[in-house]
Amino acid sequence: MERWIDTHCHLDAAEFGADGDTMRQSARQRGVACCVVPAIGAVNFDAVQGWAQRHGDTYALGIHPLFTGSAGDDDLALLAARLEQSREDPQLVAIGEIGLDYFVPDLDDSRQQHFFREQLKLARRFDLPVLLHTRRSVDRVLRHLREVGGSGAGRHRWRGIAHAFNGSQQQADTFIALGFKLGVGGTATFDRAQQVRRVVQAVPLEAIVMETDAPDIPPHWLYRDAAQRADGSPQARNSPVELPAIGAAVAELRGLTPQALAEASSANAWDAMPRLASWMQSRASPV
Repeated sequence: MERWIDTHCHLDAAEFGADGDTMRQSARQRGVACCVVPAIGAVNFDAVQGWAQRHGDTYALGIHPLFTGSAGDDDLALLAARLEQSREDPQLVAIGEIGLDYFVPDLDDSRQQHFFREQLKLARRFDLPVLLHTRRSVDRVLRHLREVGGSGAGRHRWRGIAHAFNGSQQQADTFIALGFKLGVGGTATFDRAQQVRRVVQAVPLEAIVMETDAPDIPPHWLYRDAAQRADGSPQARNSPVELPAIGAAVAELRGLTPQALAEASSANAWDAMPRLASWMQSRASPV
């Protein structure tokens, strides 16, 4: 059986309240060995940490751009304090989900940019990777990454993931040059997502990590279009249970076996988040 890592899934979301434990066990039985559960703000720092502790998964702490309107500098101070407290927590693997969003209207642009930059500075301070939200904001996100700079051998070098990547080949190449992996999920299963599929086929295998963004971004077999929703069909809930099938679709795009993609993408996730590698290796059963 393939061994997958879901590098981005919001498993503390209300959609998983009734059967989250059962869902996670089902995903594990299908080969999803570990999930990374990012926070959206101080409101769920405890929830994502608690999920990771209960299920042997991992988590990230950060303030999502969509929640910067209700956040203040005290939330940044709390984030810094939690990162300090968790320096030795092997299940804390990144800062996230952070970034910029120019799809949702009426966000305070200066405010979301302020929170993004301050969290990038925390990533440098605590030497942690970042999980990036880049919806309609890739170029601006890249500008902030260059300006803040990263830790490591090069001044601008980073570790982390451009989550749900749907930019151009040139933008993909730029993220990869800065040290990032590209998060690939349900979008790549749609025939009409031609740009995403071309990028997935063209980038080096070493740049790809797998994700679901559960409960969002369902693969094509779960998606309900506007007409179906108008007729009363609810949008299906995405979950890590779907990751092996998403992975199989991506493997086919790349001309690989699912096993080969699972092995490569898991190694890439470990490279992007070294604490994730340490955590999973510490829990591996002896051969």
